[in-house]
This record gives sequence, C-alpha cells and structure tokens, in this order.
Amino acid sequence: MQLREKDLSSRQLFELALRLRTLTREYGARLLINDRIDIALAVGADGVHIGAGSLPVAEVRRLLGPGQLIGYSAHDLDGALRAESAGADFVTFGPVYPTPSKLKYGEPVGLFKLAAAVDALSIPVYALGGVKKNSIAEVMARGCRGVALISAIFSAPNPQNSSRLLLKEIEKHAAQC
Repeated sequence: MQLREKDLSSRQLFELALRLRTLTREYGARLLINDRIDIALAVGADGVHIGAGSLPVAEVRRLLGPGQLIGYSAHDLDGALRAESAGADFVTFGPVYPTPSKLKYGEPVGLFKLAAAVDALSIPVYALGGVKKNSIAEVMARGCRGVALISAIFSAPNPQNSSRLLLKEIEKHAAQC
C-alpha cells in the first residue's frame, strides 16, 4: 500500500501513517510513504515512493539504507534507467493511458513504450495511469509486475468490491507472466 496524501500537515500524515502501519502489519502488507522519508522512518514503513521532484534516488537510498524499498515514478525510459542505476527497487511507468491526474506529464506513453521499459530494466515495472479493469490484461501481457491504480478504485460506486475484482484480475494475469 502506498500512502499518498499531499494535503495533510506533517502531524496528520504521521498519525495516518501510524494507523496504516498497524493495519498493514496486521494483514501482512507493505507500506510505502509517498515522498516523505521522515514519515517513513518515523513509522517504520517498508519504504518510500518518489518522483523526479523528490530527493535523488541515491540520496534516498543513503538515508533509508539497503533494507527499505524505493519506488520511483518514471515517465520515460531514461528516467526509469537512471532510477534503477541509482538504487530504486521498482518503477511505476506511465501514464500508459489518458487520465486526468497525469495530464501534466504530457501524452500517455502507451503500450509500446511500457514494453520497452519492461525489457530494458532489471527491476520490476508497474503500469501507471488510466489503467482500468478491462486494460489490466494488455498491460500485464507487456511483462509488467503489476499495476498502480487510483481512479479505478476511488471512482467506483463500491470501492471495496472494485478493489477485490481488480486484485483478482491482476492475480489472474500475473500468474500468466
């Protein structure tokens, strides 16, 4: 699970992260904190997820140490390769499809560039941006380890049920990769 809350104060984010850390431990899930190394360390999270506007990957690795996960949001192959060489453990790559939350990154990268990133990297690649239940099969067929989803869950009438269905779809196609 990734905690990605940009509008909370540091204290509010810390308190939410503590509650989520308890839940993720209870259910055997990993917890990554978006862009906040201090909060990740304070709550004992499993790592962080960063992007181009964050501290450099190598510096984040130095601060976190070798045991923590570092995810990196890449929007092109060069960025993904730099993140890998600097010590990232995985990348989210996209946006693969059009999505309102990723308009500032330009045109979607599409399936061809996604497949090229998967082929070029030795670390796991997760498809990001505009992925819906009906597109999971085609992104997973490109060799992705999985997908990163926000709107497919939050825009659903029943987010809990939608999450279950999305997980089943991901697991079905992950087994075929």
